[in-house]
Amino acid sequence: MENQFQDGKDEVIEAWYMDDSEEDQRLPHHREPKEFIPLSKLSELGILSWRLNADDWENDENLKKIREARGYSYMDICDVCPEKLPNYEAKLKNFFEEHLHTDEEIRYCLEGSGYFDVRDQNDQWIRVAVKKGGMIVLPAGMYHRFTLDSDNYIKAMRLFVGEPVWTPYNRPHDHLPARKEYVEKIINRGGTQAVEAR
Repeated sequence: MENQFQDGKDEVIEAWYMDDSEEDQRLPHHREPKEFIPLSKLSELGILSWRLNADDWENDENLKKIREARGYSYMDICDVCPEKLPNYEAKLKNFFEEHLHTDEEIRYCLEGSGYFDVRDQNDQWIRVAVKKGGMIVLPAGMYHRFTLDSDNYIKAMRLFVGEPVWTPYNRPHDHLPARKEYVEKIINRGGTQAVEAR
């Protein structure tokens, strides 16, 4: 499943190493010179991604195949923008706090765009830009954070195996089994194994 639905993925998912600037989190934060990262590097970190048809997601057979193969039984849709999300600024600040989950974080961008920031094996920040049609799966135990870009809007599908548990564990939480498993499978082994759906 990981190698399917890849055509045009680089048009909706892009990644680069971030600078250390404290400027607005919604800016791209490229290093100078820019350091783009091939999407294969994200795979090495255990991140799965696909390009799907966001214009017809209700009838998309490819989305159905991914959900069935990975056991994503729960689905909802959320709009993140000042007009539709209560306590918008506070929630965006919470999303941007570095954290992990004990389950995968699965997001499918139906409209708009946003940034998922993740750490590489050397603890350097990588910014992953996701646009309409991009679907991303962050493995359980991976430290990450999320923010909108300067357009201030994303409509995203959230998927989950079973009943959703959205509990964030802010860094440091290295003692959690999900973190230990991620470090063992991905960080200590150089990112050579796909991470099972949890």
